Formats: sequence, structure tokens, C-alpha cells
Amino acid sequence: MSKVFLDEKYIPDRWYNILADLPKPMDPPISPFTGKPVTFDEMKALFPPQLIEQEMSTQRWIDIPEKVMEVMRLWRPTPLIRAERFEKALGVKSKIYFKYEGTSPAGSHKPNTAVAQAYYNKINGINRLTTETGAGQWGSALSVACKMLEMQCRVYMVKVSFNQKPYRKSFMRMFDAEVIPSPSEFTNAGREILKQNPESNGSLGLAISEAVEEAAGRDDTNYALGSVLNHVVLHQTVIGLETKKQFELINDYPDKIFASCGGGSNFGGIAIPFIKDKLEGKNVEAVAVEPASCPTLTKGTFAYDYGDVAKLTPIMKMYTLGHDFEPPAIHAGGLRYHGESPIVSHLYHEGIIDAQNVHQSDIFKYGIMFAQTEGIVPAPESAHAIAAAAMEAENNMEEGKEKSILFCLSGHGFFDMSAYDAYFDGKLEDYEYPEEAIRKSLENLPNV
Repeated sequence: MSKVFLDEKYIPDRWYNILADLPKPMDPPISPFTGKPVTFDEMKALFPPQLIEQEMSTQRWIDIPEKVMEVMRLWRPTPLIRAERFEKALGVKSKIYFKYEGTSPAGSHKPNTAVAQAYYNKINGINRLTTETGAGQWGSALSVACKMLEMQCRVYMVKVSFNQKPYRKSFMRMFDAEVIPSPSEFTNAGREILKQNPESNGSLGLAISEAVEEAAGRDDTNYALGSVLNHVVLHQTVIGLETKKQFELINDYPDKIFASCGGGSNFGGIAIPFIKDKLEGKNVEAVAVEPASCPTLTKGTFAYDYGDVAKLTPIMKMYTLGHDFEPPAIHAGGLRYHGESPIVSHLYHEGIIDAQNVHQSDIFKYGIMFAQTEGIVPAPESAHAIAAAAMEAENNMEEGKEKSILFCLSGHGFFDMSAYDAYFDGKLEDYEYPEEAIRKSLENLPNV
């Protein structure tokens, strides 16, 4: 069977929290203002109490509110598909499966947490949210969630993506969101960067600073984050929980899992429920796939660092390229983040997961092959996982091995055709971020 669908009754009604099962506990986030572990009260300036509780919780299973379930039923469960035509084009014997998250209203996995975050804010009397977005997937998701829950939304969009992806802006505006290119003149953080470099392309770290600064300065507004934090990764575990059930139905199980990784929510969402099995003795590998031009896990340092440029967010123990790192203007905008989810960073540092980086030429080569065989145009971010899965299957073939390979197709690429045009026109170049530039950026890590 090439497609595995689930009945709605199998939509997970609980999120899985891996903090309950870690062999070694994570280091706590540190307040940028006190230098001590962040307190519940400090986080109340940005988040509703339920999300703060989830951020700090070590409870293994956390119930999903019925109102959130009700909205998620618009697109969940999502299909698990065996990419048989892609396998044939590659000439491999390994089985390649993908979990397709592009069926959501925003075309990606992001609404899984956007709806939950909007809901918890709404029941606490907050009717306005600010956020950042890189490629536009997260901003699109929060725009949809806010509209469905009758809330206002302002999105600070990294300027290079704001210019590269005009139809993402159109999508967000369709759901009444206000979209601001970052850096902007709306915040102190934005004005400072524009003063230093009027031509700045921006970064996710800076866009986060702008959104956080605005939310912290208004009583009617909270901040929502699309990746990185524990509660965001928690919400995304519905992906992996569904996928495990689907593999049960076909009596198979993945030997290796690949997912693109920028901030970590997509990778964590599909991989963490399987990592639970790994911690219990199951033989399964999980690989986070990142761009060679922004190699946070594979070339970064495991250290305490700020999550944003303006040093307004908690200082977290994570793999980082330095909070003032401004990544190159590659098209996979959703992966242009200097840091990594503390959960994903911890798992990598402890040797529980692996990571690799891939070049743009491979991303688009395999992404186009996938589109031509499976009929789905992948987002460039998602194509990182496609490339890694394809290369794994090819290596298996050379070694005479047959494996079951799973990747998360985290979103479609219908708003990313300018990136594909650039590839077709020979305007994209492979780029590895210089080691010297990374070392220089890491010189400014906070002393914790």
C-alpha cells in the first residue's frame, strides 16, 4: 500500500514530552537580566501560563485541549506515503516513506503549534500576537490560527524572504495579518541594525528581537514562537505519534529518519516519538538535516547563547553559531537560524541523534526529482530531508543494504517557485559558511 491514511479517531489527544525520559536532564534557561535560571514570573511578560508550564514540565503526556483538536481536524491526520516512483527513479531497493504535512491550511507542519499557542493566549484574554517568520511558513500558520480564533497578528518577516517570497506576504494578508519586513523602524532592535547597516537582509534572530520587544512593551500583546522552545517541539509530536501508528498498520518500522532542521520543531516533531523507542532499546536512527550555509549542529558550538540579536530572550544551552551571526541569503529561509532547539541540541550532544548538512545543488536536484515522480513540489526546507534520504538510499544500494527510510515532508513549495527559477537559471551557488566567520561570531557568547 503506497498511502496510509488514519481515521480521525487516531489523531493524538496527548502530546509527548521527551523531558520525562531523558537519561540526563537539560540545563535550565538563564535570564538575560538576572543571570539566574528563568522564573515563571519573568516568562509571563511574553507567554500565557499554560505554555510556560509546558515549557518547564517533565510530565510525559500532556492533554491536547478539545478546542485545539477541533481545529486540527481540518487537516489531521496527515498521510504517510511510500515514495515508490521516487525509489524507482533513484534505482534503489530501500523503501522510502514520507509523512506529508503540506496538507494543512498553511501548507506546512507549523499550524500544529500555531493553533495551540493562539488558543492558550485567547483563553487568557490576549487577543493580539506578534511573531517572526523566516521563509513565511510560520507567519502563515499563525495568521491562520489567529484568524480562526478571532485574534490580531503582526508578523516580522526576515527582509530577504520578504523580498524573495511576495506570495507568502499575500497569504498572511489574506488572513488579516500585518506583515513587516525586518529589520524595521518599528522597534529599537530594528532601528539599531538599520543604523549599522541600512542594507541588512535581516535574520531570524533579529526578527525575534523585534517581535519580543513589541510584545514585552504592550499589555494587550503576547509573543508566539514557531520553533526552538520546548513547548513548540512538544506540540509538533503529533506528527511522529501519527506516523508510528501508520507504520504499525503496515507492519513496518523505519531504520532511519530524516527531517530538515533550522530551529528544530519539524525534526523534533517527527523524530522524538521514535526517539522514545530508541531510549527503550529500539534500533532506530534519527538525523537532523541542515544547510551547509548555516550549519548550526554540525559546525556550531554547544554553549549558552541568546536566542535573538537584541539579547531579550532567555539564554539557552544549545548548539549555536553566535547570536549576532547573520546567515547568507540562501532560499531555505526557514533554516536560517543561528541557534537550535535546546531539546534537539541536548539529544545531539548526548549522541542520541545524528546531524548532517547538505548543499543547495543537492537540495534542488533531489527536490525536483521528487516533484517529477511523486507530484508534490517540496519547500526548499523540506527538500533538505529529501536529499539526505535519497543519498542514504543510494549509499544503501552501493553497500547492498535494504532499509526502511522515513522523512518528513514538512511543507509544499508552491510559494517558493522563485527559488526553483533561480536554480533552473543557474543563479544558485553552493556555499559553506567560513570557519573563521563562525569563530568570530562565537567570540561574543555570553558568560554563564
